[in-house]
Formats: sequence, structure tokens, C-alpha cells
Amino acid sequence: MADGSSTSAIRLGSRLEVERAVDSISSLPDVILQHILSFVPTKLAIGTSLLLTRWRHVWCDLPSLPFCAKTQTAASINETLTLYTAPKMMDFHLKNITKQHIRHLDMWIKFAMSHNVENLSLDINSCGIINDVEYKFPDFFFINSSVKQLSIRSIFDYNIIPKCSVSWTSLKKLCLDNCVLSEESMAKIISGCPFLESLSLYFCNNLKVLDLSKSLRLRALEVSFIVSVTEIVAPHTHYLRLRNSQLSRTLVDAASLTHANLDICFFSIYSTFEADIFQANVLKMLGNFQNVEKLTFGGNLLQVLSLAEVLGVPFPKFKFKALTFETVIFRYVIPGIERLLQNSPDLEKLTLRARDCNTIKEDNLDHYLNSRGLDKDQCWRSKDGVSWNKSRWNVEVKHVVSLVELVFKNAMTLDKMVVLLNQRYLRHIFEDLVPTFSHNNNVFISLSTNTPEAW
Repeated sequence: MADGSSTSAIRLGSRLEVERAVDSISSLPDVILQHILSFVPTKLAIGTSLLLTRWRHVWCDLPSLPFCAKTQTAASINETLTLYTAPKMMDFHLKNITKQHIRHLDMWIKFAMSHNVENLSLDINSCGIINDVEYKFPDFFFINSSVKQLSIRSIFDYNIIPKCSVSWTSLKKLCLDNCVLSEESMAKIISGCPFLESLSLYFCNNLKVLDLSKSLRLRALEVSFIVSVTEIVAPHTHYLRLRNSQLSRTLVDAASLTHANLDICFFSIYSTFEADIFQANVLKMLGNFQNVEKLTFGGNLLQVLSLAEVLGVPFPKFKFKALTFETVIFRYVIPGIERLLQNSPDLEKLTLRARDCNTIKEDNLDHYLNSRGLDKDQCWRSKDGVSWNKSRWNVEVKHVVSLVELVFKNAMTLDKMVVLLNQRYLRHIFEDLVPTFSHNNNVFISLSTNTPEAW
């Protein structure tokens, strides 16, 4: 009997504590409550209306409305929009739009635009086709003065080619993923976005020439996994992130470029590794980046550069002041890293982000050397006698230390080095690494498992 009373008392006490906490939060102004609810899914935010009368209408004025079609029916989304009362909407996100939602999409987009939405995101992940007819954005979608950020994503080649003219007069950031684009449609979009500052294109096939010469305010450009692109003209762009298999004949004009992030788009499951073509393309491409001050090299690119180095292909001189290497640490990237450091006499900062991002198989490189009558082990042997690991899975503390020492030997003007280690490298204790670096008092070294500071 006593035990039951104690349990009841505990439950009552817990409930009172919850009620006091809810009541304490309820005393906050609506604007703060809405800010808190903006971090949870819309369905959960609406559920807070059951807590207290005070909360009943708080969600109706939320600045952001994210919907996930996997968990919400079209009817529930329509009901939510009917009860929504905020005159101004900051964010409207539709995720995982399926066939059952497509017939409502025009109405939902019009609703968001009628509330002067600034950030519009449409994620058509399942099906953009209804009754065997592909969904087409209505003409009013292409005429808007409130949207500042627009994102359209799909898992299939979605046709976004507008029949009408485009007028997105406030748009600053545009992201298109798996959208079918032509030169004509891209030109329409660019001409209708006079204030565009950032453009990201992923898997947007059919686009061969990307001419951004008339986009005077464009400062950041990302082009990834678009095999069809053969030319990029971006004279006003300051930052470029490029993931392509045809790097050499891609960048035509980038006169204002100061920061670039480069790697080769190569998927070993689907692609054939053609070493001669990759080497020629990569080395020709590097000539476009000789004056760039900050550059990031991906793991695949470093492997191809290493192959070129062991074959004696000449490298250009660079004016890099900051370099980042994103790669697995193993022998297949060391020659390229060493040559890049030797040919960058102005280098001040180096960031090594050790992670699994290389997709070119080691066997592909070895097979190529064998086909040329070369001894792969002799070619990959370190010039200073260091024994590097052959496999990406056998990285030890000594390999991280050897790479840092290689940097010291080849980067004479270096002021700062940042070493970022992912989960694989966490089995190496930082205390084992730090004493090894202390002998170089002229270089500040930072060890971390976090992402580097933004440049």
C-alpha cells in the first residue's frame, strides 16, 4: 500500500513539474515561441496546440512551414494551410512529393507565393508524373518578386524548361538537382535573375555550355556530376566548386576566381578508368587555376596528379596561399601532394582533411603502370624512404606523422597547418601525434575532428 502511494506521489510530482515547465514556456512572447517551434516538423508544432489554450494558435503564425509527404497526406497539408494566418512566410519546404500530392502542387506553390515566401524548397523525390503526363510548373511560378532562395530537387531527370519568360527579381540563391536544362532554358533563367549571387547545379543533363557572362552579381558557382557540360563561362565568379570528369575543357573563363574546390567525378562501378585522358585533362585544367589563391583538391584528383608525377609529367607553378587536401592517406596521393607543395612557393596555410572520399580504385592505377611496363612498387616508392601504406584501410599514426613531415620539407613559407581527422583516425590518440610536431616552432599546427573554419 505504501509502495503504491509512493509511486502515485512520484507520478503526480513529475506531472506537476512538466506542467510548471510548460507554463513557464507559455509566458514567453509569441515571437519567441514561434522561433522555438520553427525548429520542429510542422506536424509536431501543430501538436503543441493540445498542451494549453495559450498554445492553440501559436503555430498559425510560424515563419516556416516544412512538410514531409512521407508522413503527411495532401488533405492534412491542405487543412494546415487553411488554418495558417501569418501574412509573411519566410520558408516553405515540401519534401518527398509523391504522385498523390502532384495535383495539389500548383495550389501549394500559389499559397506560398501569396504569403511572400522568401525561401522555397521543392523536393520531388518519388514521382513527378500523373496520368502519364509529367508535371509542369505553371507560368505564375516563373514570375515572382519575393523568393530569395529557390531549391528544386528530384531523383529523376525533371524537365524545368520554362515556356514563358522568367522574372525572379529577388532571387539570390538557386539550386537545381536532377533537372533537365538546355542552353536556351538556362539563358532564360539567368536573364530573369538580375540579383543572382549563388548557383548550384547537380546532375542537370543536356546542358553543354553554361554561359554566365551576363550574370554580373554571381559570386558562387557549383557544378557537380554533369557529364554533358563542356564549357563554363563565369567571368564574375569568385568561388567555384567543380566535380566533373572533363575538367580540362570545362572552364573557359573565370577571370575573377579566387577560391576553387576541385575533384574528378569518377564512379568506378559505372566508369572505365582512362588514365591517359584523365592525366591530360587534369594537367591542362590546372593552367586555369595558376592565379587562384585558395584551392581545395579532392582525393580522386590527387590520385591522378600522383600518377602524372610518377610518370614525369611537368606541373605548372602556382600562386596558392591556402591549400586543402581532402583525401585518404595512402601512397597513391603522396607524389601529387609533394609536387603541388613544391610548385606553390607562396603557400601560407595548409589544411589536411583526412577522410574517405576517393573513388578511384588503387588497382586501376597499378594496372595502368603495369601496362606501361613499369614496376608499380618502384613507382610508388617514396623518394625519402618513407614506407607508405598501400591500402586505405591500414592508416597508422606514423603515416599521419610522415605526411606532416613531408609538408614541412616542401612548404618553406608555411605559417599554419590544420589536420582534420575523421572517425577512422580517431583510434589514433592525439597525444601520440602532438610531440612529433613540436620540433617545428615556425608553423602553428591544429589537430581537430571538426570541420575547418569557413574561408
